[in-house]
This record gives sequence, C-alpha cells and structure tokens, in this order.
Amino acid sequence: MKKIAVLSIALLCLFSCKEKQSKTNTESIASEEKTDSKTYAELSIAQGGEWKDGPRGHKEYSAGTSFKNINSLQVPKEHTDHSWFLRYEGPGWENSQIGYRLYLDWRNAIDIYGKKVDSLVLPYVGQDGFDSYHEPADWGQDILKAGKSMGIGGYGRIVADTVVHFQSVKSTFAKVENLKESSSVNIEYKGWASGEDSTDLTTKLTIYPEDRFTKAELTPSKEVTGICTGIVIAKDIPLVKKDGAKWAYIATYGKQTLASPPDNLGMALFYKLDEVAEQKQGIDDHLVIFKPSSKTLTYYFLGAWEQEINGIKTEENFIADLNKKLESLEKTNSIN
Repeated sequence: MKKIAVLSIALLCLFSCKEKQSKTNTESIASEEKTDSKTYAELSIAQGGEWKDGPRGHKEYSAGTSFKNINSLQVPKEHTDHSWFLRYEGPGWENSQIGYRLYLDWRNAIDIYGKKVDSLVLPYVGQDGFDSYHEPADWGQDILKAGKSMGIGGYGRIVADTVVHFQSVKSTFAKVENLKESSSVNIEYKGWASGEDSTDLTTKLTIYPEDRFTKAELTPSKEVTGICTGIVIAKDIPLVKKDGAKWAYIATYGKQTLASPPDNLGMALFYKLDEVAEQKQGIDDHLVIFKPSSKTLTYYFLGAWEQEINGIKTEENFIADLNKKLESLEKTNSIN
C-alpha cells in the first residue's frame, strides 16, 4: 500500500513521543502497521485508570494516554459521552478513501474522518488521549459536526417528532471484525427503551476495500414504529432526493465541514423504498423512517470530502456518482 511521506514522518514523531506507552499498546500499533489489509476496524480502551466522579456529574475514566486495542467490549455502565475511556469515543472503521467512527454512548451518532492519504490511519488517531483529531493533520481530520443529530447514517427511533437516541439501554456489547475483503463493527443493544417500548437491536456496519460507503444492517427484536436513520442538517445546505423503482437516496453537498474555512463535503444515504414508511425533515436530521419490522433493514451511507486523494470536488460530479450507485442498486440490490 502506498505510503505518503508526510504521514511517515508524522508517525515516526508519534512513536518517539510515545516511548513511555505500555508494551501492550506499542505491540498493538506495530502489528496493525504490518498488515496489508485494505480495510480496518478497531476498538480501543484506556489502560491503567479508574472511574472517578467528574465535574459534569457523571463518572470519568482517569488514566494516562496508554490504550489497548480489543476485539470486543461489554460497555461499562459508567461510560457516557466524554468519559475518556474509549479512544476517539467509540469504534472506528476505514478504507483507503475514508474513515468513520461511532460514538459508543447515548448519542450513538456516526462521524466522518476525512483522509488526505490513502493508507490506514486509525491506529494513530487519538493516541494523545484527547480530541486533537478535530484539528488539521497530515492524514486529515474529523470533518463532521454531528451535534444533536445521528450524524451520517446513525440510527435511533422517532417518538413524538423527536429522535430518541440510546439514553436508556440495559447493556451494549460491541465487536470489531477484520476479514480479507471487509471490516465491520457489530453492536448488540439489549433493553433499548424508547417511548413505551423496550427493544433489542443488533447492528452491523461494514466497509469494503473500494469506494466510500458503509453498508448498515439493523435487526430489531420486534416490530416497533419509528426506527430511523438520517443525515445531519447543515445550515443553508439543501437536500437532494432521488427515487428509483426499488431504491432511493437523499444527499447533501456543500461547505459543511469542520475544516477552517469549511470546505465541500457530500453526504448520502441509500435506502429500500419498500422498507421505508417516510422521508421527512426532522429537528436535527434529514430523516428516513422505516416501517415496523423484525427483519433486517439494510441501507448504505457515505461521505465524499473534496480533500481526499482524487476526491470528488463538485456537486455535479457527486450527484453523478450517486446516480451510478443508484443504478447499481436497482440492477443488483447492492453497491459493492
């Protein structure tokens, strides 16, 4: 896999600054660097600390900046947003073009890592223990402000016109899987309370070697109304929508990134028309609301940042790319 010189320099600097990290963490990073995989998913926890009362009234994990990559995790009940237990706050997945992460807490939103390089970078993101990945770096940066939304392709349930995230869940179990031709994040939510219902939900988020999209598969334990996904609403950015015979997409394109100054980012979500009850604008999201079902619901989402290598730099080219993907879905029921 092609390595960008500036990234190599940055990584050498990173290793020299991290000589005091635990042996476990160093070995984990080294083993990941040696792989020739074209996709990657990871989950990383802080080491050597303890849960203490934090200034915002909830527990925080007090630790150094030593992290350990793990394959699976039963999320501690103490964990919530900004508790400093999970490196960059949840699992991440990537290929050569783009990276994503999911906030593995009540927010449950999906964020985008824009990449300026074509190598795998997640093993090095957030290793300082802070959120410096919001700032520009040689590899790229976090480019999406999710706010109170589901981000891009996140999931929740619409109840009384409000998206219920995962504020009340009995347990959450997450697992990452790296195969030859794909990488995925698998999550099991038990006892997700929303409205007057309690539901179990199993989800799988898969990325492939080529292209920018993630395939999302949601399997509820029972039929409930209002399970939804969406795209964060950005100010003054219009929604584009196109229906096919079996599939449709919604998309946004424009200067809607955290870069300074903001630059062009396209976001899109593809869904099956026969699985969806309604597409409408919510408070924070352009919503896609699914019909009640206990079967697996499948959709695709993607981001396209103009700063990526050979990136899409105009709205016209972005829509042309989406239309090509829609055509593929109509013919084969799959993008990949």
